[in-house]
Amino acid sequence: MSLAKPYQDIPGTTIFDADMARQGFHLNQFCMSLMKAENREQFKADERAYLDQWAMTEAQKQAVLDRDYNRMMSLGGNVYFLAKIFSTDGLSFQFAAATMTGMTQEEYAQMMLNGGRSPEGNLYQE
Repeated sequence: MSLAKPYQDIPGTTIFDADMARQGFHLNQFCMSLMKAENREQFKADERAYLDQWAMTEAQKQAVLDRDYNRMMSLGGNVYFLAKIFSTDGLSFQFAAATMTGMTQEEYAQMMLNGGRSPEGNLYQE
């Protein structure tokens, strides 16, 4: 049974807690498999076939194929594990973070250089 989650009302934030860890276990294990060169090569050669070797949900597999990192996180993916996917694709963490915010990499970098996202409207839902 899950504990109360008072942090669920923070807009635009997915908290990776024990429930999310359980939900995303196989997704995150798949990501970690990409640390080995031979697994990256196999994944790049036939992404669907490689994903089908993992006991992930169809939604998780489709999110990987779509490179929808926000969806992967909502399905239990941990951003630090997901980094293995965008690294396999030759993309930077900054690039991936920008796609998660709907910004270009340049816009995202400038926002971070300016001190990050404003807390206005981003603290709690009412």
